[in-house]
Amino acid sequence: MNTKIIGFVKNFSYALSSNLISMIISAIVILIVPKLIGIEEYGYWQLYLFYASYVGFLHFGWNDGIYLRYGGIDYKKLNKELFFSQFWMLVVFQVLIGLILVITSTLLFTDGNKLFIVEMTAICMLIVNIRLMSIYILQATNRIKEYAHITIMEKVLYCILILLFLLGGVRQFQVLIIADLLGKLISLGYSVYCIKDIVFNKVNTFYFSIKEAAKNISVGIKLMFSNIASMFIVGVVRFGIERTWDLATFGKVSLTLSISNLMITLINAVGIIMFPILRRTNKDNLPSIYSSMRTILVVVLLGILVVYYPLKEILTIWLPQYADSLIYMALLFPMCVYEGKMALLINTYLKTLRKEKLMLTINVVSVLLSIILTTLMTLVFKNLLLTIISIVILLAFRSALAEVFISRILKISVYKDAFLEMLMSILFILISWFINSWIGIVFYLFVYGVYLLVKRREIKRIFNNVKHLVKR
Repeated sequence: MNTKIIGFVKNFSYALSSNLISMIISAIVILIVPKLIGIEEYGYWQLYLFYASYVGFLHFGWNDGIYLRYGGIDYKKLNKELFFSQFWMLVVFQVLIGLILVITSTLLFTDGNKLFIVEMTAICMLIVNIRLMSIYILQATNRIKEYAHITIMEKVLYCILILLFLLGGVRQFQVLIIADLLGKLISLGYSVYCIKDIVFNKVNTFYFSIKEAAKNISVGIKLMFSNIASMFIVGVVRFGIERTWDLATFGKVSLTLSISNLMITLINAVGIIMFPILRRTNKDNLPSIYSSMRTILVVVLLGILVVYYPLKEILTIWLPQYADSLIYMALLFPMCVYEGKMALLINTYLKTLRKEKLMLTINVVSVLLSIILTTLMTLVFKNLLLTIISIVILLAFRSALAEVFISRILKISVYKDAFLEMLMSILFILISWFINSWIGIVFYLFVYGVYLLVKRREIKRIFNNVKHLVKR
């Protein structure tokens, strides 16, 4: 078998296993934590996770620039002295940002619980952003095995600590936050060990390379702002829900979003290994690879939607206090299709083609639309159902807009496929919302079967191409 294929399969297995473990642990936490702690405590826990999800942007694109500029380079060829200096400059910078956050929050917040959450978020920022440089160096140089170990270590420790605390009778959200930080801190130690020849270089080789830092930030800040905007698309809606309704409603909707996002954890496994590979690929082959990957991915994602039916029944029995919010899964589940396609395919290609500015434009336009829709749904209509539907509409809009640009750059047509995906998503929502029984699964499987018939020739062609590639 082709040695490149073997290397790809190995890296894929590492990334897949780490992300699969992450998904399982996230599922365990999602299922157990709301079962054992109160709704208000769970709301505070979700608020911390919500704030913590944005800390990765407080390095201002420094790490993103390293990832983009050095993606595809062999680790041995990196300038270790240069990266040693960059690493410790980032550490000092993050400590300063953390101190500013803690001092500012102490002056502004009067609510003790929210003050604690912001202070812990500052510590989370310090750990996550320093570790992120290690992770991005490993990913960019295709050292996927070590990256996988870091991810597994964090999630396993996090899960063990949370379960120990909960089984010990602890029900305070503060302890859950500490468990999260401990898992991250220990995995930071291991990530530093993985690049120890960079981190623990000779002190006399250190130098302040402001020029290098500025290059990384100037390149990465576009991607960083793009990622911020990407998170704001749903974040604005969540913020609107938190402000318009109570903390309990925010927690319940957040649970439903967390469940709907689980599948994307697995999809990210492929995206991680595809970036360095695509950077080394002949640009003439990129259009055909895109079309093939797109077909395979969408067929799988639309098939995964069928998991909704048994999952909803299990969750309703397991978490009866959240039964009134689990009905919204019918509306949110198709976000797996659009978020999965963005994470694996569209964003990976835009990074490969160095179209960070275009990524930013697409996400900013989507955020502006999110602000308009959220204002209408939460302040004017004050309708939770319409607010939740707007999440899928926004993600579908961003995916469609991005693919319009991708199709022009690669000179391929995706309009027919995009229409079919939208039709399948709408049919899934209608079937799942109006047929609240196991009959719904039969209807959706019939619709999915028709979709596979329409795509059968293309699927067969791609399968034959993959077989030929493996044999060669």
